[in-house]
Amino acid sequence: MSSEAVLAVMFASLVGLLLTGIPLAFVLGALALVFTITLWGEAALTVTVLNLFDTMRSEALMAIPLYVMMASTLQRSGVIESLYNAMELWSRRLPGGLAVGTIAICTIIAAMTGIVGAAVAAMGLLALPSMLKRNYDPKLAIGTICAGGTLGILIPPSVITIVYAVTAQASIGQMFIAGIVPGLLLASLYIGYIVLKAALDPKAAPRPEETVDVTWGMRISALKSLVLPAAIIVGVLGTIYMGIATPTEAAAVGVALAFVSSLIERRFGWELVTGVGMDVVKVTTMILWITIGARAFVAIFTGTGGADFLLGFIQDLDANRWIVLAVMLAILFFLGMFLDEIGIILLCVPVFLPVIDFLDFDRLWFGILFLVSAQMAYISPPFGYTLFYMKGVLPAGIGMGTVYRAIIPFILLQAAGIAICAMFPELVLWLPRTMLQ
Repeated sequence: MSSEAVLAVMFASLVGLLLTGIPLAFVLGALALVFTITLWGEAALTVTVLNLFDTMRSEALMAIPLYVMMASTLQRSGVIESLYNAMELWSRRLPGGLAVGTIAICTIIAAMTGIVGAAVAAMGLLALPSMLKRNYDPKLAIGTICAGGTLGILIPPSVITIVYAVTAQASIGQMFIAGIVPGLLLASLYIGYIVLKAALDPKAAPRPEETVDVTWGMRISALKSLVLPAAIIVGVLGTIYMGIATPTEAAAVGVALAFVSSLIERRFGWELVTGVGMDVVKVTTMILWITIGARAFVAIFTGTGGADFLLGFIQDLDANRWIVLAVMLAILFFLGMFLDEIGIILLCVPVFLPVIDFLDFDRLWFGILFLVSAQMAYISPPFGYTLFYMKGVLPAGIGMGTVYRAIIPFILLQAAGIAICAMFPELVLWLPRTMLQ
């Protein structure tokens, strides 16, 4: 059987098994096992075992459980709740103030935790009831939380960025730095849309009627809730950018500061510890099992000449390199409708990077475009993870149809963000180059 036929059977099997609802990790692992034995015999499984141990020894992947622990601790310790209360005091008189403040809080949560689910779950419980109580359009409120939550993919420290950097064999520190400006760009696009929406349609985001006299003293007093988040952000990102700690070591610093925060907020206890432990086990095992399965699957793809076949196909195309890039990003968006982002990264990055090198694009710049496309995937129906995080906190009377309609404007804003970063690469590359000089 030719390598092209093997590849066709592999990916047809992958799609077919995924449609049955079997988890991605087990689909990838089973296919890797079957094709390895079929193509090269049982002795070739030694290579699969070596890949497994290589994954288990990865120091970079060690950062994932630490960042998950930090995010879970902060979510359960009351720090995010205090932040939201302060935001509500400061933003209540702005056009679309609660929605704008929610994006601001999501940006801060992203810089503290790097976990999408932390922001979506926290804001779904805190901000959504508050906005609905103020008669906000449910679609605007839900879309704001879903889109704001995905900022944790770009703004460091990001677990998704770590997985991408490990897979692409890129510097985690460089990827972290490169994600800052695009992340802030997307947050600005969201805020701009919310303000414009509120200005054109005041009923979508009505200003509150003051039932309580909010004084400047109350507002200034509420700013103390920024102290702990600022300390965590400086402790994690500052130690990385000053060269004091690696991203993995900085994650340990973040965990220590998160537990200190829980002590200060008087939330530390056995319930918090057990809850955090379960969160770490669930998220980390999911990511690592997918990583193991994907690495074995990609090893077969490469071993059968799949990467060479794809690169040769691109070389033979008489197409502009920007069109090829657009097609690759469209493929990522399409896959995001059905696969989780970890799986997309582990499957596509080893395949796409040789093409990016051939087209003479910057790898770091492409990595950020890849991650923005992952943001789109997180809120893309029917299987975007953020949509299901939101489903868990929806009040009675609001269904998934409303959620799907709510995220459409924000998907378009994310597409605009990709286009801006593609047209102006310096938005991505300027900060890493400046900080590494």
